[in-house]
Amino acid sequence: FTAAAAVTSGQVVRIGNILGVATADVANGESGLAAIDCVATVPKVSAAVIAAGESLTWDASAAAFDDNAATPATGDVTGAPAVAFEAAGNGVTSLAVRFTGVPGT
Repeated sequence: FTAAAAVTSGQVVRIGNILGVATADVANGESGLAAIDCVATVPKVSAAVIAAGESLTWDASAAAFDDNAATPATGDVTGAPAVAFEAAGNGVTSLAVRFTGVPGT
């Protein structure tokens, strides 16, 4: 991927409609690698209630995952790219997510 802004290792990145996790820090405008088939602990929208195995919505404006009942906005990614690897309730701000390498919408 090519970083549109500085990216830190472990940060969720969007590559088209695929989501991944940056494997190293990447400077703005530079190319970097992302793991797209892995499990990683990443940010979650605090108010979201998520069940294990639920498909997720990447909320681009919050830079965090939301539950699949969330209404996607421009820039969000929904569907197959990410699945909750564990349950997480209201007030929890991170979540283990299975990144699938499959494009979403």
